[in-house]
Amino acid sequence: MSPAPPSAPTGLTGPPMPLPVTVVGIGADGWAGLPGGSRAALREADVLIGGPRQLALLPRECTAERVTWPSPLRPAVPGLLAAHAGRRVAVLASGDPMFYGIGRTLSEVLGADASRAGALRVLPHPSSVSYACARLGWPVEDTEVVTLVGRPTELLAAALHDGRRVLVLSAGAATPAEVAALLTERGYGPSRMHVLEQLGLEQLGADGEYGPGRERHVEGFAQEWAEPAGDPLNVVAVECRRAPDAPRLGAVPGLPDTAYEHDGQLTKRHVRAATLAALAPAPGELLWDIGGGSGSIAVEWMRTHRSCRAVSVERDPARAERIGRNARALGVPGLRVVTGGAPGALAGLPVPDAVFIGGGLTVPGLLESCWDALPAGGRLVANTVTLESEALLAEWYRRLGGELVRLAVAHAVPVGGFTGWRQAMPVTQWAVTKDHPPRVPSAGVPSAGEER
Repeated sequence: MSPAPPSAPTGLTGPPMPLPVTVVGIGADGWAGLPGGSRAALREADVLIGGPRQLALLPRECTAERVTWPSPLRPAVPGLLAAHAGRRVAVLASGDPMFYGIGRTLSEVLGADASRAGALRVLPHPSSVSYACARLGWPVEDTEVVTLVGRPTELLAAALHDGRRVLVLSAGAATPAEVAALLTERGYGPSRMHVLEQLGLEQLGADGEYGPGRERHVEGFAQEWAEPAGDPLNVVAVECRRAPDAPRLGAVPGLPDTAYEHDGQLTKRHVRAATLAALAPAPGELLWDIGGGSGSIAVEWMRTHRSCRAVSVERDPARAERIGRNARALGVPGLRVVTGGAPGALAGLPVPDAVFIGGGLTVPGLLESCWDALPAGGRLVANTVTLESEALLAEWYRRLGGELVRLAVAHAVPVGGFTGWRQAMPVTQWAVTKDHPPRVPSAGVPSAGEER
């Protein structure tokens, strides 16, 4: 006989506190792989919410009402929780609920302090990453993880470095072939791939053979991959090997200019590295890249950390499309491209942590709009090669301080049978932080004609 459900806790005054939502991680081995605490939570629940595959893993002794997640899932969560308020709700998650799982969504819906306040209880299970590393003998802390669940395959490109180990969380049975194609296209065809299916199940049957419903491991090289689509519940492990003729892309700003498709509107490599250093991206921050050109500043901002975000504003439609192609090729397909002229195109954009102005400095109101959009502590960096824009930056520097520098780069080139220096156009750069105390009271700044 099942024990009577406990009543919701009450405070000294006021109505009873709501019952917590319990999230239970479950693996491919289902009920048999769950510890006692997780089994008890599922037995005692009034409502069980999960995907069809997860709900099917539970035995009949879990008698609660079973609710399948609708699609799309995220917008439905608040309504589902509200519909079952006052009941003991248990949510099923694959593996560790807080690792790219439903636990994050529930935490965001219930509030950042939900777990500490007792509104959310999470009972994790080993993740597919833990299982995969255990099977391959890879230290988890030295393994990069990229999820392609609901995300474009191009995300993987940013994690490709010779000698690195990468685990890809698959979106389904087609993901291994898509990964193999991307690796080959990006010059990593010699990489060894491992596809691990149904992690957590018994690997072999009593007859010593692989079979349906058992863990399976297939491996091969990306450039030779011809395996048919297998089980949709899989993880792809990649041992990255770069082809000898493939370009080497480093992990810090200053990628080779040849990494970009461009029409000449490109912040060149050495100036780009100095510009990113002045912008100083940090995890989670948002950049406005005004006058995107080829998108190199926004792309390399986002490559510094997977949580960095950027909006590239470019008035030329052909260049705007080119920015999108560069972003996908270099592993940051999430770069948002806005086609339009600034400052008008800035209306409605989320508040930036930093702004880079690479073109159109003398457009009336542009600098003012960018400065006003920055919160306290925000950074603004502007580059120019013209005397008119340099004069404008000098005036803003006089008013607001910051740092005004001139960047000059020369390249060695053949001169007859000898070698000499070819000087590139010097770049004037102004970098300033919003909370820097102004030198003089704000005043109107004269603008020259529009420059591009």
